[in-house]
Amino acid sequence: MSLADRRRRTQKLEERVNKKFAETDLPSSRQERVIEATRNPFTWVTKYTKTWNEHWVEENRPEPSEHFPPYEYFQDIFDLIDECRVNFFEKSRDLMISWACVAYLTFHAMKTPSRGVLMQTQKEDKVIQLIEYAKCLYRMQPQWLREAFPLTKPIENQPALKLEFANGSYLAGIPGGADQIRSYHPWSYLNDESSFQPEAGESYNQALAVVSGKIIFNSSSGPGWYADVRHDIIRSEEE
Repeated sequence: MSLADRRRRTQKLEERVNKKFAETDLPSSRQERVIEATRNPFTWVTKYTKTWNEHWVEENRPEPSEHFPPYEYFQDIFDLIDECRVNFFEKSRDLMISWACVAYLTFHAMKTPSRGVLMQTQKEDKVIQLIEYAKCLYRMQPQWLREAFPLTKPIENQPALKLEFANGSYLAGIPGGADQIRSYHPWSYLNDESSFQPEAGESYNQALAVVSGKIIFNSSSGPGWYADVRHDIIRSEEE
């Protein structure tokens, strides 16, 4: 499929979602407001929701919660995920790449019914943090957006490893290990800090088999499978 074909397909999917949303019981003025706020991930993260920053004092920020800065590379990331089934991102902490990936997936789970998102890190406490990113982005929206995209139950009652929407979509977190993926058949899969997961390569193979939509690997630099696959290096098992 060509790049132009992918873009046309993405546009048609967005039109279908917006048409379906227009059939809800919300007043037309509210529908228009919601459609505008969620017309794409970049608009949503830079104008209608916020992240949190534990280091806001040290970094001389005005407050701990802020919108995504309107940097062009965030739009580039969202476009790449839109256009490609599989993406590999090499990151540093200051670039907010993990936040951007989680935001993209949360946006689509929230807006599109029956989309499952699976997130994986080496340790459970780290994947809980990713789910907390998603919960933060949902929580920091205006109330009228939360009402337009309700959860199955209040956010404070959601499990630490899950965020479930009333539309049948969900985000779930799992610890490292290729065997953790087999029982899921999600729309999307995010593997965060892949350089530090010994089974990242096996997890990638499992994801190819079970994921119907987007596959994202995201990590800082480090030796191993992730660095090799980023640079098209093929090694034998003995190496």
